[in-house]
Amino acid sequence: MRRLNLILLFTVFLFGSAVADEGMWLPSLIHKLNINEMQKMGFELEAEDIYSINNSSLKDAIVALVRGSCTAELISKDGLLLTNHHCGFGEIQSHSSVEHDYLKDGFWAMSREEELSNPRKTVSFLVRVEDVTEKVLADVTNEMNWEERNKSITAVSDSLEEEAKGETHYETYVRSFFNSNKYYLFVVETFKDIRLVGAPAQALGKFGGDTDNWMWPRHTNDFSIFRVYAGPDGKPATYSEDNIPYQPKHFLPISLKGVEEGDFAMIMGYPGGTNRYKTSYGIDYTMKVTNPVRVEVRGVKLQILDEYMNSSQKARIQYASKYARSSNYHKYSIGQNKGLDNLNVIAKKKSLENNFTNWVNGDNSRQEKYGKALELISNFYSDVEENRAQEYMSESMIRGPEIFMFAYRARTLLDLLKEPEENKDRIERVTSGMQNSLERFFKDYDAATDQKVAGALMQLFAENNNARFHPALFADIQKKYKGNFSKYAEKMFSKSIFDNKAELTEFLKNPTLKVLKKDMAFQAARDIFAKYGEIGEIAAKGNDNLNEGRRLFVAGLMEMEKDKNFYPDANSTMRLTYGQVLDYEPRDGVVYNYFTTTDGYLEKEIPGDNEFDVPARMKELLLANDFGQYADKDGSLHACFITNNDITGGNSGSPVINGKGELIGIAFDGNWEAMSGDLAFEPDLQRCINVDIRFVLWVIDKYAGATHLLDEMKIVK
Repeated sequence: MRRLNLILLFTVFLFGSAVADEGMWLPSLIHKLNINEMQKMGFELEAEDIYSINNSSLKDAIVALVRGSCTAELISKDGLLLTNHHCGFGEIQSHSSVEHDYLKDGFWAMSREEELSNPRKTVSFLVRVEDVTEKVLADVTNEMNWEERNKSITAVSDSLEEEAKGETHYETYVRSFFNSNKYYLFVVETFKDIRLVGAPAQALGKFGGDTDNWMWPRHTNDFSIFRVYAGPDGKPATYSEDNIPYQPKHFLPISLKGVEEGDFAMIMGYPGGTNRYKTSYGIDYTMKVTNPVRVEVRGVKLQILDEYMNSSQKARIQYASKYARSSNYHKYSIGQNKGLDNLNVIAKKKSLENNFTNWVNGDNSRQEKYGKALELISNFYSDVEENRAQEYMSESMIRGPEIFMFAYRARTLLDLLKEPEENKDRIERVTSGMQNSLERFFKDYDAATDQKVAGALMQLFAENNNARFHPALFADIQKKYKGNFSKYAEKMFSKSIFDNKAELTEFLKNPTLKVLKKDMAFQAARDIFAKYGEIGEIAAKGNDNLNEGRRLFVAGLMEMEKDKNFYPDANSTMRLTYGQVLDYEPRDGVVYNYFTTTDGYLEKEIPGDNEFDVPARMKELLLANDFGQYADKDGSLHACFITNNDITGGNSGSPVINGKGELIGIAFDGNWEAMSGDLAFEPDLQRCINVDIRFVLWVIDKYAGATHLLDEMKIVK
């Protein structure tokens, strides 16, 4: 998401942060590594205000949604939670129906009794972080192979997690950093009663749709509001009418002062994953295998889903969330390859690797310690046919059609039903669990569409992968159906109980081995997953050497530049990034301003369009220019702004915080010109796209009329 002499800076990005806008830093280390630089740039608080164990701090207002899928922030003393519209999209969609289309019309709870429960939504607070590297590696020796090393690390980590948890309700986990060279223990508290409070119409919250995704200038009002509830004792609890709004240790005040170019901007959140230390060999694989496979397979799938979604309002609601999830990284993969190519990243990586090799060869002890690093990595990528097949199968059959994964859930029954009397209780538990999931699955499922997806993607896999990677059922399709996968899919769906709620319900009431073994979808799923596991085992054989090579390479880099401050790759743990509000020049003769206004929102209007429609009431309000306290000093209502903060997926919904610790925006996207950012940070190009908090508040106030929510917030004028 978001990206001087390029070759020079590329070397810098691997060796440490020479520029303040690069780096995903651990908040617990800010006092050692970054606070002085941050204060020079305009941060007015202390490190203790960011991360503290004993006192309330900014970390206590920042949460991981569903353990890191997105980020959110608390904005009231009663647990009001702000995140992106697309981070709440699944919940908004799940509560929607033709009668109550919250995607189209938006949703606003005008009282706490109207707030909607979301059983699968969780928020996790960071309690504390501890460096446990010395403890974890205490028994590790240089003579150990990767498996032995891992076994020792796992045993110690398990012990540390158990000790840290004690008798508390906290969750604990040890995570590796710097490619298994450092280890940190995390203690978190997870709340499970999260209720939907408000969301704008999709015409605001997803304005621009796929066309504008990853693009600047932007005008999307990308936010949704939830509330965290706790048990009467203030601790996490599952949904109950007796639960009370959570009282946080800290929540963010909201600034109405806006932003200007050069202003300090800090983002805290849970970035999912980066690979800034990936070698040229790995990037070559990403560009030639991972991204092309994802683009090809998802392109076919999205075309089929789009056709169905355009057929009716019901269809649009059913598949809105599924389409969004698939399309996001379809477009991302296209952009990433373009970015990596335009920025000549592989050549820069090779230059760095040459420097590393020369440094290693300059000393015998370094040769002995790090001499095999790049060789181990390059050997892994010398033959990737199995890896390619694995990725292709994952995209086309494991995550492509829904029926295979859904049917495969019944595999537990297969063995149990061989001795039904002896396993009566277990069969009842399994079937009950499956029955409980049917309503949720079939609510957003169209069998005819999934049939088309299955036929098209199986054919795609068959045509693009060696026969030795084909599931056993493919031979039967060639023989009985003359290789016509669409005809096979048609027959499979007609002969399966897994695409029909009523038939599956009846089966679960009285399951039999005969019915399960004869079911074509279940048979196909077993064949597919069996082959997937087989390919995976072969592909994984070189993983130990690859991981060891990566570990040695990063360890060597850190020794080679021992005076540099290194930041670790993202791994869904809390990070802080700091930078500035900045414009950028994407190409010669073009300069993008650092902010947009609602004038641009109206300029993009295409009446009736799925992506650029503007609701009549929204248009009326904007044309009236009644922006009140939310107006910028220029009199306009600012929509979005950009910063050079270093973020990635998982940061969606993260708060953008000014030097005073106040909320000024919500991060929601990166820019097209810097799609290589997960692998290579480019300061001149990488930008984080944020919705201006004043636009959010104006919509809550003027458009939704949910002024009771504003009354909860601490708004600084």
